[in-house]
Amino acid sequence: MKKYRLFSSESVTEGHPDKVCDLISDSVLDVALAGDPKSRVAVETCASTGFVMVFGEITTQTEIDVEKTVRDALRSIGYEKESGIDPENCEVIVRLDKQSPDISMGVTQSLEAREGNEDADDKLGAGDQGMMFGYATNETDDMMPLSISLAHKLSRRLTEVRKSGLIPYLRPDGKVQVTVAYDGDKPHHIDTVVISSQHDESVTLETIQADLKREVALAVIDKKLLTEETKYLINPSGRFVVGGPEGDSGLTGRKIIVDTYGGVVPHGGGAFSGKDPTKVDRSASYYARYVCKNMVKAGVADKLELQVAYAIGKANPVSVCVNSFGTGKVSDEKILEIIEKVFDFRPHALIKSLKLARPIYTASTNYGHFGKPDLPWEVTDKVDEIKKYL
Repeated sequence: MKKYRLFSSESVTEGHPDKVCDLISDSVLDVALAGDPKSRVAVETCASTGFVMVFGEITTQTEIDVEKTVRDALRSIGYEKESGIDPENCEVIVRLDKQSPDISMGVTQSLEAREGNEDADDKLGAGDQGMMFGYATNETDDMMPLSISLAHKLSRRLTEVRKSGLIPYLRPDGKVQVTVAYDGDKPHHIDTVVISSQHDESVTLETIQADLKREVALAVIDKKLLTEETKYLINPSGRFVVGGPEGDSGLTGRKIIVDTYGGVVPHGGGAFSGKDPTKVDRSASYYARYVCKNMVKAGVADKLELQVAYAIGKANPVSVCVNSFGTGKVSDEKILEIIEKVFDFRPHALIKSLKLARPIYTASTNYGHFGKPDLPWEVTDKVDEIKKYL
């Protein structure tokens, strides 16, 4: 029997306790940016049984009713009394302070500006040090790895069948995992599909397994990728009635692999949700994806990974590195040369390029920050310019 390389990625629904917290943090951010595009926001959320706390740093001209924002976010997910957390009666604690003046100084006036550089794009310094990764591959239409692309589609479908009433006994919390069998670098078939969904206590496991296989797994996955040996593990624990923050505590930024590329490429460690775009661990990760997607779309490589690193308070990155995994139509050195001619990684420049100082972030919170066509970093508007350098 032929041996295949197996690779797995997971996704979670918007009712997962960590994603509940991500959505609340991004909701606060969007409210701030809607009233003040220059808002500086670094908001975290934690949640447990009957309890939500929002804390962190925020400097904004916007008046924000944080408690209302929390309860509205919980309602939008579909939580209600007895299903994981009660939006009407849960305790909400708010502990927010202003951004550190030391951080603010380095962001507002970069090292380059302090050294006398008057270029407007040099004025804004990076909000933190760190390394960020971007990636794109032509193995799927959305230029994402197949395992994470399918996992997100399945978790989104879980939410769709719940909210539409097609499977009325489902509750908001859920998780999905997809294992892809690769023949060399090419996806060959799906080896295993794992789906776990919170549910009403009255429904039987047999009903859940039949419904979720039919309405979720088989409704999403291309039949060409399924074989007679494909395994379906649906609610393998046997029972998932208690869910959401009641079943497990939640925290902003604890699903960074779900948010990015499903573990296919490295992650710098910085979370996204609750952070305004001066925080390069968010905005530069988006920009790196934008760069990679445009380069692959232009035919420079079949897949491309990019790392960019910053020092806090400095506008220009300290390093940019690419890896085409041997799929480049030109050398990696030439690819980097093209990137440096076409793209500008300075925070002010990339925020301006992608129009990131807008309330767009709750749209990115769930089902992955990459691969959604309506997000600005998914646009492939640099393809023609890139081709000129080939």
